[in-house]
Amino acid sequence: MKTVMETEETRKNQERDEGRKRAGRRDPRRRSRLLAGVVIGSLVGCLFVAGVLVLRPERPERPDRPPRPAPRPAAPAMTAVTNGMPAAPAELEALIGDREARLRARPTDARSWAVLGAAYVQQGRRTADATNYPKAEQALRMSLKVRPRGNVDALNGMAALAGARRDFRTARKWAEAALKADPKRWTTYPLLIDAYTGLGDYKASRRTLERLQELHSGPAVMARAAGVYWDRGWREDAAATLSDAAAAAGSPAERAAWLEQAGQLAWERGDLKAALRYFEEAVRLDPDQRAAQAGQGRVLAALGRTAQALSAYRVALDKQPSPGYALELGELYESLGLQEAAGVQFERLRSQVLSAAEGGVDEELVLGRFEADHGDPEAAVERLRAEWRRQPGLAVADALGWALHRAGAHEEALWFAERATNREHGGEVRSALYSYHRGMIEKELGLDGPARRHLREALRINPYFSPLHVPVAEAALGELGEPTEDGM
Repeated sequence: MKTVMETEETRKNQERDEGRKRAGRRDPRRRSRLLAGVVIGSLVGCLFVAGVLVLRPERPERPDRPPRPAPRPAAPAMTAVTNGMPAAPAELEALIGDREARLRARPTDARSWAVLGAAYVQQGRRTADATNYPKAEQALRMSLKVRPRGNVDALNGMAALAGARRDFRTARKWAEAALKADPKRWTTYPLLIDAYTGLGDYKASRRTLERLQELHSGPAVMARAAGVYWDRGWREDAAATLSDAAAAAGSPAERAAWLEQAGQLAWERGDLKAALRYFEEAVRLDPDQRAAQAGQGRVLAALGRTAQALSAYRVALDKQPSPGYALELGELYESLGLQEAAGVQFERLRSQVLSAAEGGVDEELVLGRFEADHGDPEAAVERLRAEWRRQPGLAVADALGWALHRAGAHEEALWFAERATNREHGGEVRSALYSYHRGMIEKELGLDGPARRHLREALRINPYFSPLHVPVAEAALGELGEPTEDGM
C-alpha cells in the first residue's frame, strides 16, 4: 500500500504532465501569431521606407525641420480688424465666414459678435456696398446684448459703423463710451479723431492725437497723425509721416491703404508724378484698392492720358460704386464735351446715393456738391444747411458756401467760404478747391483783390484740381487782370 507521501507525489507529477500537454497544444497558435506579427511589421516597414524613397527627392529641397503651419485664412483679417487696420476683401470674407460658423456653435460669444460686426463695417467701406452696415449693426448690438458692460470691442465697432455712415455725432458718442470703459484701449482714439474732425472740432482731434501717440505707435497711428497734420496745413509733415506708415505696414493691404492716402496728399499738392507712383504701387499690392484706381483716373486725366483715365475710373466704379467717383467721372466727361456720358454718371450717382441711404449712409455732402454744379442749387442749399446743423465740418462749410453762391446768395456764401479757409475756425487745410470757391465768390461781390489772391492760391496749390473748374479759374483771373496801384 502506497504511503500518503507517494500518493501526493504521483498526483503532482500527473498535473505537471497534463500542463505540459496543454502548453504543447497552445504553442502552434502562439508561434503562428508571433510569425504573423513579424511578417506584418516587416511589410509596414517596407512600405514606409518605400514611401520615403518615392517622396524624398535625391537632393533635399526642404529644411530638416518641417515648416510652421500657415495661418488660417481668417487670421490676417482678425489681426487687422481688431487693431483697426485695413484688410484685403478675401481675408474679410474668410473672417466673416469663420465668425459666423463659430457663432452658430457659440451664440453667446460676445467678442465674436463684435469682430463679425467690425468685419462687416470694413467690408462695407471696401466695397461701397451699404447692405453690409445693417448686418454690422445687428452683430454689434447682439454683442452688446450678450455683454452689456465693458464691451469695448462692440463699442468701438459701433463708433466705426457710425463713422462709415458719416454720422459723426453718433460716432463720437460710441467712441467716448468706449473710452470711458477703457481709457487705455488705443484703437478707440483714431475713431474719436475721425468723429471730432467730421464735427469740425479740430482742437479736440489734436488733443486726442496727442493722447493716442502717448499710448501707442505704429503705422495706423502714423497714418492718423498724417491726417491731422494735413488738416493743420502741415503738408510736408503729413506726407513724410504717411510715407513712414506705408514703409512700416505689416501687410500688403495695409501698405496699399497708406500708399493710397499718400497718393491723395501728393495729388492735393499738385505733384502728379508722385501721386501716380503711389496709386500704381497701391494697386499692385492690392488689386482691390479701388480708391487708388480712382486716384489713377484723376491723375491720368490731368496728364492728358484721357483714355486710360476713363478706364481707371470705370474699373473703380464697377467694383466700388461710390457716388464721389461717379461725380468725378461725370465731370471729366463734361470737360470733354461728352454731355450724354456725363449724364449717365450723374444718374448713377443719384442711384448710388439712394442705395447708400438704405444702409443708413449719409451722402448728403456729395449730393449737395452735385446739385450745386449740375442740378438744383436751391435743393443743394437745403440739403447742406441740414448737414451743417448735424455736423459742421470744413468740407460742409465749403460745400454750403458754394451752393449759396450758385443759388445767388453771395454775401452768406462768403461767410461759409471764409470759415472753410479761416485758421481761427480750424480752416488751416490748404485746399485748391476751397480757395477757388472763395475766390469766385469774392469776384462776384466785386472784391477783386481777395478774389485774385485766392484764385492764384488755388492754382498754386494744385494747378490740376478739377478738369471743369481749372479753366474757369484761369478765365476769371484773366478777367480780373493785374492789380492796380492801390492793390485792388
